[in-house]
Amino acid sequence: QVQLVESGGGLVQAGGSLRLSCAASTRTFSPYTMGWFRQAPGKEREFVAAINWNGGRTVYADSVKGRFTISRDGARNTVDLQMNSLKPDDTALYYCAVDRRVIVSTTPNDYDFWGQGTQVTVSS
Repeated sequence: QVQLVESGGGLVQAGGSLRLSCAASTRTFSPYTMGWFRQAPGKEREFVAAINWNGGRTVYADSVKGRFTISRDGARNTVDLQMNSLKPDDTALYYCAVDRRVIVSTTPNDYDFWGQGTQVTVSS
């Protein structure tokens, strides 16, 4: 079992930045893919970004490409999401997730463990 705890959410004005962090409870997650997803009220959970086991491959949703950066620290068992140039449309509950496969997937159902989420609100 892997426990994930997100932090770093908050309220920011449009154009601002936030950095989300996700800490994993076990060291055995290091070979796995880590992803960030988000869910706005009344909408389905959607893919944001993912990073493979060694940080060598990253994948981004088109809506965040060029604004968000995902990174991971194997020694600290953390994965971060740096969010710049935030827009009101980025407002959502952001989740960290682990996929025990090495393939980088954008599909929520492929991920095995999820955090509780951290709220990001971007005001216009």
